[in-house]
Amino acid sequence: MDTSISLRAVGAEAEQAVNESFSRINELDALASSQRPDSDVAKINAAAGKHYVQVDPAVYEMISFARDYSEKSSGEWDITVGVMTNLWQIGTDSQHVPSRAEIDQALQLVNYRDILLRPEDHSVMLAREGMAIDLGGVAKGYAVDEIRKIYEQHHIESGLINMGASSMYAIGKTSKGKAWNIGMKHPRSDTDGNYLGIVAIEDQNLSTSGDYERYFIQDGVRYHHIFDPRTGYPADSGVMSDSIVVDSSVPHGGMLSDILTTVVFVLGPEKGLELVRTMPGVECEITAADGSVYMTDGFKKQFSELNGDFRMAP
Repeated sequence: MDTSISLRAVGAEAEQAVNESFSRINELDALASSQRPDSDVAKINAAAGKHYVQVDPAVYEMISFARDYSEKSSGEWDITVGVMTNLWQIGTDSQHVPSRAEIDQALQLVNYRDILLRPEDHSVMLAREGMAIDLGGVAKGYAVDEIRKIYEQHHIESGLINMGASSMYAIGKTSKGKAWNIGMKHPRSDTDGNYLGIVAIEDQNLSTSGDYERYFIQDGVRYHHIFDPRTGYPADSGVMSDSIVVDSSVPHGGMLSDILTTVVFVLGPEKGLELVRTMPGVECEITAADGSVYMTDGFKKQFSELNGDFRMAP
């Protein structure tokens, strides 16, 4: 999962729940990582334009959900940007700004409609050779959903699932009977305790995306890992970071919150808020590049201690 993971659980079967959860995370990482040559994702990418690949039901569910959401978001979200991830290599020793011609060529291979699904045997095919999918924006959220199921099986009524702070779920209240207070990452500071602010969550998913996670700066320009599928470049929407809260009543809340952080980042503050306000059980915070902070009304009720480096948008 390429992140530090922390699992907390309170209850008679807490140790079993945590141990089973870590085993499940390891299974999912082996299946969904594009960096492992034996993973289902790597096999799909290698067979692009050639043949279907039968995959684990978990991988099929991630891809199917992601494809459906690509349709709903009119392509603002598209897991076939894997070809861009491979081209730019952001976060590796080979990271660089590709030529315009390379980007234009790669863009021809970005199209969620070319993800072919065969539900009867959980098989997937990419229609054209050279295509690649990347489940980095959905796998952690799927893992959170899976851990929630394991916690429920072991009757855990208080706990925190933390997939590296970018994908979280809070079960019930803390041992002190309060909501879980989560420090939101300051997008321009790595100082411990220097947060953007605090959000209190209870029986809710919380996902965060930012241009600080994997990036490099060249000629004064920050190139980050959140790509705009329409341009082939890192999204330039005036957003530094954004956070999504999804209520426990919403199906697939982990995957949905992960996907929405990317969609909102690409859309920008105004369009991002407009989208989230149409979705029951979903709240949103967006930190703009100029230091303005936008929130839905529901998010404001859960938020406190805004850092002095930022200001609430009118």
